[in-house]
Amino acid sequence: MTPIKACLFDLDGVLVDTAKYHYIAWRQLAQELGFTFTEEDNERLKGVSRMASLDILLSIGGLELTEEEKLRLAESKNERYVEYISGMDASEILPGALELLQALRSQGIKVALGSASKNAMSILDHTGLTPYFDAIVDGNKTVSAKPDPEVFLLGAKEVGVLPEEAVVFEDAEAGIEAARRAGMRSVGIGSADQLGQADLVLSSLSGFSVKQLKELEHLPAPR
Repeated sequence: MTPIKACLFDLDGVLVDTAKYHYIAWRQLAQELGFTFTEEDNERLKGVSRMASLDILLSIGGLELTEEEKLRLAESKNERYVEYISGMDASEILPGALELLQALRSQGIKVALGSASKNAMSILDHTGLTPYFDAIVDGNKTVSAKPDPEVFLLGAKEVGVLPEEAVVFEDAEAGIEAARRAGMRSVGIGSADQLGQADLVLSSLSGFSVKQLKELEHLPAPR
């Protein structure tokens, strides 16, 4: 049995409801480029970096652009997104998230963020969640996007635990795969149909306790 010493959280869709703002910004960009971007299409962008998301969006529209053009579009999308999230507050913390973070802190379990977002600090500050984290690893610190395990391995390193001592909370298939590649146990937030590779799947963090977390200690970490 390996003790759980740290929890690593994705941000969008796990702790806060920012996915809708990403979708609105991407949809507006697609409209300007002359094609439709649906909520179903948006599912493919979960847990994916900004530039990789843009590549997916352009493939949906059947467009090929230069790197310079892509950088311009990515910046345009991000400006809209930043404008939307600047109005966020604690009301957009998802059910159960704050209570779990508080419980983990009280139990001495390390807490780290593992997010592809380059706007993570802004979101944490606007929602008041920053003080609950021992380490914040976001898109400004990483090179490789999920399902590459870089973001979670770095998070574990920053809080001083081994991969097998960490549990990842994710709402994206790519994030669960990243956790498995990192050798970490995982909790999926969302649908079991999409997140079946996780060790445990919850519809939300509401009601999830440290006691339930400790039950995962009996499961072997992925190798």
